[in-house]
Amino acid sequence: MSDQVIIFDTTLRDGEQALSASLTVKEKLQIAFALERLGVDVMEVGFPISSPGDFESVQTIARNIKNSRVCALSRALEKDIDAAAQALSVAKYFRIHTFISTSDIHVKSKLKRSFNDVLQMGCHAIKHARRYTDDVEFSCEDAGRTPIDNLCRMVEEAIKAGATTINIPDTVGYTVPSQFGGIITDLFNRVPNIDKAVISVHCHDDLGLSVANSIAAIEQGARQIECTINGIGERAGNCSLEEIAMILHTRQDLLGKTTNINAQEIYRTSQLVSQLCNMPVQANKAIVGANAFSHSSGIHQDGVLKAKNTYEIITPESIGLTQNKLNLTSRSGRHVIKHRMAELGYTANDYDLEELYESFLQLADKKGQIFDYDLEALIFFNNLHEDEAHFKLDYLSVQSGSGVKATATISLISQLETTDESRTDTEAAIGNGPVDAVYKCLSRISGFDIDIADYHITAKGEGKDALGQVDIVATYEGRKFHGIGLATDIIESSALAYVHVMNNIHRANAVEQQKLKKQHQ
Repeated sequence: MSDQVIIFDTTLRDGEQALSASLTVKEKLQIAFALERLGVDVMEVGFPISSPGDFESVQTIARNIKNSRVCALSRALEKDIDAAAQALSVAKYFRIHTFISTSDIHVKSKLKRSFNDVLQMGCHAIKHARRYTDDVEFSCEDAGRTPIDNLCRMVEEAIKAGATTINIPDTVGYTVPSQFGGIITDLFNRVPNIDKAVISVHCHDDLGLSVANSIAAIEQGARQIECTINGIGERAGNCSLEEIAMILHTRQDLLGKTTNINAQEIYRTSQLVSQLCNMPVQANKAIVGANAFSHSSGIHQDGVLKAKNTYEIITPESIGLTQNKLNLTSRSGRHVIKHRMAELGYTANDYDLEELYESFLQLADKKGQIFDYDLEALIFFNNLHEDEAHFKLDYLSVQSGSGVKATATISLISQLETTDESRTDTEAAIGNGPVDAVYKCLSRISGFDIDIADYHITAKGEGKDALGQVDIVATYEGRKFHGIGLATDIIESSALAYVHVMNNIHRANAVEQQKLKKQHQ
C-alpha cells in the first residue's frame, strides 16, 4: 500500500456552501490558483448543476488549472453528471464525484426509497460518469451511520461499476476515532475488491473530531483525505487541510505518510481564503491562528529563547509565515519591490508589478514606511479588483462631527453598456453617520436597493498607520453579496466595499441575462 496520502481539497465546494455570500468566479479562480501552488492533488471546485454561476466557475477553473486535478460534484442523477462533464470538458484530465445517501435514516427519510433502489441508482450513476472519464469518485453519504453490511455491499458494487475512488464520509461528524477507524478496517477486511480503488474519507467537525477521525482512517488504510482550508464548511466545518498536512509532516516518524503539500504556502493560502470568504481565523486555531506561535508564560518564553523546539514543534517559517520588515519607503524603486516580493515567496505571475508599484507609492506617501503585510494586502486587493469594473469610485468627500449632520458627496464613474465610454454621476446625501451618508449616495447613483446585513472593520497590520479593511455582506433581491474595501481611511474603505458589492451585483445580473438569452434562443 502506498505511503502517499492524496489531498482532496473541497474549499470551493463544501467550504463555499457555508459562506454568508457566494464567491464570484474571479474570487474562486484566485483560490484555485492558491490551492494549485499549495500542491493539492485534487480540488473539488463546485456543483455545476446547481446554478449558471457555479457552472461558469467550474468551467473557468478547469480551463486554467494545470497541475492539480479538477473535480466537480453531482448527485446520482444523469442530468447532474452531464452538467459536471460539460463544465469539466475543457480540462485534459478531470474527476466526476457522484454521491448518494446510504444510512437508514437518509434512505428512508430523505430519499424515501429502499436500500436496493439506492444501490442501483449509485451504480448506474458511476457507469454513466465513466462515459466521460475513467476517474470517478463515489461517496456513500452518511457512511458513519450506515449499517456495516450495507456499506460493504455498496462499496463492493460501486467498485465493480467502475468507481476508482470510494469516499466514506462522516457527514454529520457523529463518529469517534476508534469507531471510524474500525469502519475503514471492516471495509478492508470484508470487501473483496477493495484493492481496486483508493479509499477516501470526508469528516465533518460537529464534535471537533474531523482531524482525529481522518488520522484514524489513514492508520487503517485510507489514502485520500477530503479537507478544506481553515476547516471551513457546513455547520462546524470540515477536516482542516493545514492540520492534516502538518500532522503528517511533523509526525512522519509515527505515521510514515507523506503528501504533496508545499507547507510554505499554507499561511498565505489560509489568509487568502479567510479574506475572500469573509471568515476570520480564530486566534487559537492550530497551525494558522494568530496565537499559534505566541508564548505568554515566562517559563515558555525563557525556553523558546534558549531553544525554539522546547515549546515549538513546528516553526513559523515552515508554513510561510515571515517576519515583517520596515525597509520600504516612497523612495524605493520597482526592483526593490520585486526583490522583496520574491523574498516573500511571490512570483511574477502572482501580481502586476506596475499596478503594485503605483499602489505602493500612493500608500507610501500616506504612511511613510511600508511593511510586508502592506504589500501583501495591496496584492490581494489589486488582484480582487483588477478586472475592468462597471463602477469605479472617482471622488469622495465627507463632513461629520459632534453636533453636525453627516454629509457625503460622491462622484462615481459608470461604464456604458454598449460603448467603451463612461459617464460620471455625482450625488450628495445626509446620513446618520458618514458611512450611512456615503452609502445613500452610492445607492441613489446605482439604483440598487441594497440592505447591509453585516459590516466589519479589520486592521491589516499593526499600529495607527495600519490599512483598514472593511468587509460588508449586503442583500439585494434575496441574494447576498460580499464586498471588500482597503484604504488608510475607513470611510474610503467603506465606500470601496460598497462599490465592490455593486460590481458583483452587476456581474450577477449579466450572468442571469445571458441565461435568459440562451433560453429564448
